[in-house]
Amino acid sequence: MAQKLNVAQLLEKVVSIGASDLHLSVGVSPVIRINTALSSLPEISPLVVEDIEFFLSQILTQDQKDVLDVNKELDLSVALGDKVRFRVNIFYQKGYPSVAMRVIPLTVPQMDKLGLPPIIERLSDLRQGLVLVVGPTGHGKSTTIAAMIDHINATRAEHVITIEDPIEYIFPNKKSLIEQREMYLDTHSWEVALKAVLRQDPNVVFIGEMRDHESMSAALTISETGHLVFTTLHTNSAAQTIDRIIDSFPEHQQDQIRLQLSQVLEAVVSQRLVPSPTKGMVPAVEVLLSNTAVRSLIREGKSHQINNVINTNASRGMVTLDSSLAGLVKSGDIELKDALNVTNSQEELRRLLADN
Repeated sequence: MAQKLNVAQLLEKVVSIGASDLHLSVGVSPVIRINTALSSLPEISPLVVEDIEFFLSQILTQDQKDVLDVNKELDLSVALGDKVRFRVNIFYQKGYPSVAMRVIPLTVPQMDKLGLPPIIERLSDLRQGLVLVVGPTGHGKSTTIAAMIDHINATRAEHVITIEDPIEYIFPNKKSLIEQREMYLDTHSWEVALKAVLRQDPNVVFIGEMRDHESMSAALTISETGHLVFTTLHTNSAAQTIDRIIDSFPEHQQDQIRLQLSQVLEAVVSQRLVPSPTKGMVPAVEVLLSNTAVRSLIREGKSHQINNVINTNASRGMVTLDSSLAGLVKSGDIELKDALNVTNSQEELRRLLADN
């Protein structure tokens, strides 16, 4: 039996109980995520297709409905008054519509409130080059970049252009002029938007996600022409990130891409959000900073040696994911079992903990 799912009331509830995500799917009650754990809202009966269709009728424009009908999936954002925004993905499964919503605060978190290493703020002071923030979905990549852009906004006058799908954090203009372009609202394609951005006089460009070799090529070119570029990628480490970028290109182009990437890459930040018994969620962060050794390894196709460079350059601010996790375990911010769930090498993490 259909229920009248009031969007405002349901989203108010999600925010009030501190959830990060909401899922609506036919056959089950609404599901929320709090500190990585999923649970249902049992006070709401299992949903039928009419429930979700009524919910969607409250948040979609006719144009968005038309796109959803054709593509069977849609990204957008919605605001809950002046409290929070939600990143929304609508998709079909088993022939029925489903909804995934992520909470996005209206105010960009300040860098010192995120628990990130101090070197991350210094990356905001770069004037050109490519800064990649990588990690699995839902581990704070967009928030970290938003904090870096907000730092630029507060400290210097720059023209910042973002290309997003959809727009997540909203930036008020402070010292900088920030213009945010949303896919299918402000532009019809990534390709067109990325080609056009160089004619829009930017100093800083944020590309919401590098999705294919075309967007990767554009990010390299924009960086190469004297701009600072921030973007994200779904990879698990700095070394894997470099391999993913190069391997996404046809083999005959890969030597040229290695050369380009070695020249423009400034940093790779790989992060995981880990449940904390006292702080909710805390970030564990791997940081690779480009230097002569890193650039040589990229050019020579020896990305497997990059972890050695990170290990031997801790004094410069580089850190491996395992050392970050080990530090959080030792400080009591996270538990060992949760660290083991997100590490790329359980053996290395245990070794680091045993050494001290």
